[in-house]
Amino acid sequence: MRFSTKIGVVVRDDLASWQRLNVTAFLASGVAGAVGETVGLPYRDGSGVDYLPMFRQPVLVFTADAAGLNRAHGRAIGRGLRVGVYTEELFGTDNDADNRAAVAAVPTEKLGLVGIAVYGPRADVDKALKGLSLHP
Repeated sequence: MRFSTKIGVVVRDDLASWQRLNVTAFLASGVAGAVGETVGLPYRDGSGVDYLPMFRQPVLVFTADAAGLNRAHGRAIGRGLRVGVYTEELFGTDNDADNRAAVAAVPTEKLGLVGIAVYGPRADVDKALKGLSLHP
């Protein structure tokens, strides 16, 4: 099935493996929390055990150097897409309030991005993430 929307996550290529996974998980949770129609119904196995719902569509994970990540961020903002950010400072915080304060303390052009999530119309997300490689 081809969806009219797209979810893309971009992580900076110089992060440790655990950081890439952590950033991806946090950014994906932002899309799920903010864009309810991206999440399907709960699951139930053949024994009647219930499970959490998941995204209804694929999440494509890309990798980029700092310049590519910043370029994609600018394109996504410029196209009016829904964007989530994860900055270097968030590795040193341990709660949501401090996370928001860390992002709020820095102007857009100076954010130390280590990852972004992008959601919106497929063509616009494709243009925002053009030139990036899928994560290996």
